[in-house]
Amino acid sequence: MIIELTFENLNTSIQIGDTVWYAGVIKDNNGVLDDVAKVGVVTDVTGNDIKIESDLGEEEVVDKFLMFSKNKKANLGDLKGYYAEAKFVNKSTKKSELFSVGSEITQSSK
Repeated sequence: MIIELTFENLNTSIQIGDTVWYAGVIKDNNGVLDDVAKVGVVTDVTGNDIKIESDLGEEEVVDKFLMFSKNKKANLGDLKGYYAEAKFVNKSTKKSELFSVGSEITQSSK
């Protein structure tokens, strides 16, 4: 079933493939959430409207605190590939020393 929701202010980082969750109760302003459950996966984002593929009905998520998590497969932060090139430029007229360079590179296929 597709749930269609419209928000006054929608977080602009939500995208297709993200998972939407709800929490029924927020206790004592200390961040304790109760009744947290998966709503479904976002299938469309248009302006402040989202569509979610869900086993729940729209009435089950009305008046709930909604949040979303990013799809890890689509949002990895590592570089991918077999080859990388970096160029460091120092435009200072004073002597400078590069102490360390590091990176996280993931080979994309093998």
